[in-house]
Amino acid sequence: MQDKRSIRRFGIVGGLGALGAADVFFKLVKAMPGGSGQEQADLIFEQHPFREDARPGDRSASHNGRKLYVFDMIRQFEARGVDAVILPCFLSHTFIDELQAEVRLPIVNILDALRNHLQRRHPGARRLGILTSDLVREEGLFERPFPAPEWDLRYPHPALQRHCVMGAIYGADGIKAGQLQGSAVERLAEACRDLLAQGAELIVPGFAEIPIVIDTLCERGIPILDTNQIYAHHAVADHALPEARPFKIGIVGGVGPAATVDFVSKIVRNTAARRDQEHVKLVVEQNPQIPDRTEHLVGDGPDPTVALYSTCKKLEAADADLIAIPCNTAHAFVERIQPYLSIPVVNMLDETVGHILRNFGEDALVGLLATSGTLESGVYRDAAEKAGLRLLVPDDEHQALVMNAVYGPKGAKAGFTEGECVDELQRALASLAERGAEVIILGCTELPLLLAADQTYAVQGRTVAVLDPTEILAKRCVALSGRN
Repeated sequence: MQDKRSIRRFGIVGGLGALGAADVFFKLVKAMPGGSGQEQADLIFEQHPFREDARPGDRSASHNGRKLYVFDMIRQFEARGVDAVILPCFLSHTFIDELQAEVRLPIVNILDALRNHLQRRHPGARRLGILTSDLVREEGLFERPFPAPEWDLRYPHPALQRHCVMGAIYGADGIKAGQLQGSAVERLAEACRDLLAQGAELIVPGFAEIPIVIDTLCERGIPILDTNQIYAHHAVADHALPEARPFKIGIVGGVGPAATVDFVSKIVRNTAARRDQEHVKLVVEQNPQIPDRTEHLVGDGPDPTVALYSTCKKLEAADADLIAIPCNTAHAFVERIQPYLSIPVVNMLDETVGHILRNFGEDALVGLLATSGTLESGVYRDAAEKAGLRLLVPDDEHQALVMNAVYGPKGAKAGFTEGECVDELQRALASLAERGAEVIILGCTELPLLLAADQTYAVQGRTVAVLDPTEILAKRCVALSGRN
């Protein structure tokens, strides 16, 4: 949960009821802690023309347009550095979970505000009279925080609901039309008296417009809550923010394309899920045009740094919580770009070395099968040395076999996963095993497409464990998401 002290800018979604939103804005300003202007949060009030049904609260009204309007507004707030969203519209709170799942910013929940207020200020009140729209009642918005039998919710009788509630808000002489005195208020008062006659102890408005005329209703002796004021005070309280949105893994794809598909499959396979909705959210930026990492590291190929950084920034902009790069060689460039990213790149090499230490100990002799670019960069060597592990790499003859298995005309990058490329890789593996390797890392993401990993092989009477770093990376990413 975000630290409340870090909330410096609120975005207020207007346009869904101009008068109600303006009233919430006014009461939010009043609710701000005293002090100098520098100590107070910024308020950004955005209101644009929004086309909706004449009576958006009718049961039959569509609010698809409202959903998209609010979503677009929140995304604009994200771009402007807003820290939290105020949504002064009960209709919109019927789909707040849909919004919160797709946006980074927390949306302050008006129903949480009401429940918290009642528990603190009216702990004995259990029979609530609800003044809200037909659609909000149909959606059961108030039943979510106030379930039976703990709470007893009362609604106006149908005729009064139609004439005194819906008419007072949406009618030609209603509050939305700017009529803040006269028949609209009298009709609301009649609906309140009906609720009190049903045994309601408190009246709870489910329209942002009703608190505008609350003083007139209170003068009639009606025990009614100012929900706009309650919402405003809750927004600036320490407990206002909801839980974080669902975790999202960002994947740098295209390095290479088949390895990306393999990695996504490993993410799915390692997620403890019984249905679609329990899987981890993923965003993949499939960019096969990232220059070849090996050609740059061992030859005169173009530098892939900018392309890798650009791809990571797109994942960052897509609200990823972390970045996974299913390419061993690309990790030679991670230290260059990580300082300029606001989210971490989970380092596949470090995760692999850590896995070896935990499962095989620091005395294990580790063999590495990887591209020449990965070997030249020294990224695995550095990671192994830091952990105190001994690293064994192929001789020139067998390294040529590894490169042909990956880049050759019948290699993995050309789409081959059996035949000559597999034979060449097995010969290179056997060479490392004969030299004493106890654990062998398939240090190129194409290699697990050719040779089954995470199992042991018998080589000339010795047992050798073969590891797939992308499998290790996938498990780590899933663990960080909390879905393992």
